Amino acid sequence: MIRLALRVARADSELVLADLLELAPDGVEELELDSEDGAEPQVEYAVYGPPGELPRLPDLQVLAGGVAVQVSSSEVPDDWPERWKRFHRPVLIEASTASLHVRPPWEPPSANAETIEIVIDPAQAFGTGAHATTRLCLELLLELVGEDPSRGPVLDVGAGSGVLAIAAAELGYGPVLALDNDPLSVQAIEDNARVADVELAVRLFDLRSQRLPLSELGRAGEGVVLANLLRPLLLELAAALAEPPAHLIASGLLREEADEVARAFARRGLAERGRRERGDWAALWLSRG
Repeated sequence: MIRLALRVARADSELVLADLLELAPDGVEELELDSEDGAEPQVEYAVYGPPGELPRLPDLQVLAGGVAVQVSSSEVPDDWPERWKRFHRPVLIEASTASLHVRPPWEPPSANAETIEIVIDPAQAFGTGAHATTRLCLELLLELVGEDPSRGPVLDVGAGSGVLAIAAAELGYGPVLALDNDPLSVQAIEDNARVADVELAVRLFDLRSQRLPLSELGRAGEGVVLANLLRPLLLELAAALAEPPAHLIASGLLREEADEVARAFARRGLAERGRRERGDWAALWLSRG
């Protein structure tokens, strides 16, 4: 097994990640690297594959879209299947309204019988709940539950593994529609929803070329949109909102990008209700004014 790693400055990471996910839609490993001696913080993305599919490369620096990227490869030890599991740990998200325990299949359930269990297979698609952007979305979703007794329809745009859509269904929202542009993600969402025993619809969808199916939210101004996307796609989503939903939770943002995205949605009639930050990442809860 070969591990191909790309190391990039934190400020440029979203550009590299967007391109990398097109080449590796099953997901990538992400490691936050501590800065040393005042150097700019960096992020390392890695993909894994057998020899022949991934190259063995010497350490080198390349330019990707004008961004400097350090590239390296290494051979993974034979015990990688067990070591890989250690990268995927359970995530417990608690609020006064409910608690969510997101875990891979090999981890045991929470000892609290009232905690909602969400089992996500990290081998199938990007997004397992452990990344800061997903956690922030789940935290805001739990916050929304306390103020949204209607539990109406939900669109999860760029659903990945389906963790947000499944969480919404488990919390009583419905109908739930998960959208993603990757067929592997669509299959993963269906599989994960089957394990969770929740009802949701899944559809192939490309935000750049298709109209957002806002009619699925019912009457104008109703429903919830979940969007854990990178900044360029969030700005496209804002531009595509002919009629704003009741609530929108947006993540995938660096902290310094949150104000710009909030302004873009404000122009569509969505005012900021809340903001969560974790490390370099941020998420927004926006509501119809």
